[in-house]
Amino acid sequence: MGKPVDPPDHDGVESVGLKDALEERYLAYALSTIMHRALPDARDGLKPVHRRILHGMRLLRLEPGAAFKKSARVVGDVMGQFHPHGDQAIYDALVRLAQDFSQRYPLVDGQGNFGNIDGDSAAAMRYTEARLTEVARLLLQDIDEDAVDFRETYDEANREPVVLPAAFPNLLANGSQGIAVGMATSIPPHNAAEICDAALYLITHKDASSDQLLTFVQGPDLPTGGIIIDDRASIAEAYRTGRGSFRVRARWHREELGRGGWVAVVTEIPYGIAKARLIEKIAELLQDKKLPLVADVRDESAEDIRVVFEPRSRTVDDTLLMESLFRLTELDARVSLNMNVLTSGQVPKVLGLAEVLREWLDHRRDVLQRRSRHRHGVIERRLEIVNGLLIVYLDLDRVIKIIREEDEPKAELIKVFTLTDVQAEAILNTRLRSLRRLEEMELKRELDSLTTEKADIEALLASEPLQWKRVTQEIRAVRKTFGPETPLGRRRTTFAAPPAASDIDLTQAMVEREPITVVISEKGWIRALKGVVSDLSGLQFKGDDRLKLSLATETTAKILVFATNGKVFTLDAAKLPGGRGYGDPIRLMVDLDDGADIVTAIAFQPDTKLLVASHEGRGFLVRSEDLTGNTRKGKQLLNLDATGRLALVIQAEGTHVAIIGENRKLIVFPITQAPEMTRGRGVRLQKYRDGGISDGKVFNLADGLTWKDTSGRTWTVSEEDLRDWIGNRAEAGRLPPKGFPKNNRFGD
Repeated sequence: MGKPVDPPDHDGVESVGLKDALEERYLAYALSTIMHRALPDARDGLKPVHRRILHGMRLLRLEPGAAFKKSARVVGDVMGQFHPHGDQAIYDALVRLAQDFSQRYPLVDGQGNFGNIDGDSAAAMRYTEARLTEVARLLLQDIDEDAVDFRETYDEANREPVVLPAAFPNLLANGSQGIAVGMATSIPPHNAAEICDAALYLITHKDASSDQLLTFVQGPDLPTGGIIIDDRASIAEAYRTGRGSFRVRARWHREELGRGGWVAVVTEIPYGIAKARLIEKIAELLQDKKLPLVADVRDESAEDIRVVFEPRSRTVDDTLLMESLFRLTELDARVSLNMNVLTSGQVPKVLGLAEVLREWLDHRRDVLQRRSRHRHGVIERRLEIVNGLLIVYLDLDRVIKIIREEDEPKAELIKVFTLTDVQAEAILNTRLRSLRRLEEMELKRELDSLTTEKADIEALLASEPLQWKRVTQEIRAVRKTFGPETPLGRRRTTFAAPPAASDIDLTQAMVEREPITVVISEKGWIRALKGVVSDLSGLQFKGDDRLKLSLATETTAKILVFATNGKVFTLDAAKLPGGRGYGDPIRLMVDLDDGADIVTAIAFQPDTKLLVASHEGRGFLVRSEDLTGNTRKGKQLLNLDATGRLALVIQAEGTHVAIIGENRKLIVFPITQAPEMTRGRGVRLQKYRDGGISDGKVFNLADGLTWKDTSGRTWTVSEEDLRDWIGNRAEAGRLPPKGFPKNNRFGD
């Protein structure tokens, strides 16, 4: 609230600068929003509206186990006494405190329709009823024992707590969301038992870091479960700085239907996602044919979530189906962490995990001290009265006589027995039935008990270690109540390693797997024929074009196209034109330089190697994973001179390499002499005086060197007979064995 401005005493107009006026008023508004609306207090984890709701329900005696009262009654009391804002805003806050899918540990026990995870709103406040939960009782515990400060309400007719005693670590356990002016907070819920363990460790290790506390606090524990798939390093960084996010995925399993049929069933969805909206968006993606692996989605949820995904066919991989859903829907979502809270109830600050827990622990110690001092005062007042009553029993007859005969018995009692005003008043208020012998014995026992308790409290207030010991006992009691063995305390969110991008082929996830035959013509036109077509003699080509090469593969494969300029291009087999026409020029799909031509094309196979060589005989080995790319420009593989060209691309599976040149010279050398590179000119494989490389082959020497002649016959030269051709790379070689084709090609 801004400070009211008094009107000027003189008649006239007071000049105020617009800039100054705006700054002052906007600052007042910003501070009001930050302090009294949007940011939670680090000590009890509550915003003012939630604190007022819990305090108002306590005054209505809505303790756990008590009878429910209408939510409208609660809202009316809170609005009338503490929170002068709209009733719907108060009711919305009350509803959220009762939703077990919003709060990890609900603070309100609701009866009636309080909304659901589908996103449906709660029934009107006149239809629902509410009372406090055990967690809320812990937050309010000992509030009547001067545990916290109180302040005047908005109308100064009542008093309200500035903060709650908070015996429960509510800030982290239930989290908080809020948007203020220029700042916001976002804290996901956590597991209370883990927070208590971390707090207990922090008590005994004052300088413990957030990284050390992560031994106990694994990460968020969301009401709706799910799986967090971030790596530990990023989780640790988020808690150290107080800022970050967590990637949460839905929990699912494969359910067999018999006869090879199956469905994928989602049982937990990410926190904060409305299930009805999620399924609606998935249905839209299905209608737009963006989920080709999914045939249907059904919501079979009752009390528990059960969303069923039916695959397009039995052969669909279940992991790929779910991965396609994760990539396109909110079944994979991010939960942000921004621990921007009010420290000491006044200063907004982003805290790390250790600092947040320290704020709560310091508050618990402060509550213990205030509570103890309050109890100490109560004991002293009672001891004063008890000592006065015991004096009565020492001379009971005289006391009775004074009361019966004196006009001012109180003053006389004080004078005769040297009593205080409080003691004399207590004696005068004592009932006659309390003057029996048994009552005197009880007073003496009470005196001894109170004296002992007073000494204990004084010792506690004088010793910091004793105070932390008491705080430790209280936290251990909370941990026991909400331990991992209890239904409410059991961890719901689990952790898994993040999936490696290379492990999931998105192309496979979006395309149905079918066999195809890829055909490339001499002029660079490409198409994909359905099935495996071995006889291509009847295939039609445009004009005088003809077949250059063909390869059998699948729609989910990647096609690596090698050009004479040393570049390699990656094409998705599923995106190739069909085989009904002549296809499309490869130049429309990739940026192929003028003058460059297609050398060959192969289907990508992971974990394999290729031998590539230029016409002049320089080459190297390359891993297939280093060849794929996602751009039209392709990847430069072989560095060439101005007149050079890529001439050879062969699978490199074997122990030796056989190279034959255009000069009809053959050389065989171990494959280990060819280096493995990702890009470069390579090393000389064979030496030529004129011409260049003609063909090559990688083979296992123990099996011998084979080739096919022009008649289709297979020739094999054994290891023993190849002795004269085996040498080292960069040698010239010698004429090939008898029967080698005149075209200088191995032919297989």
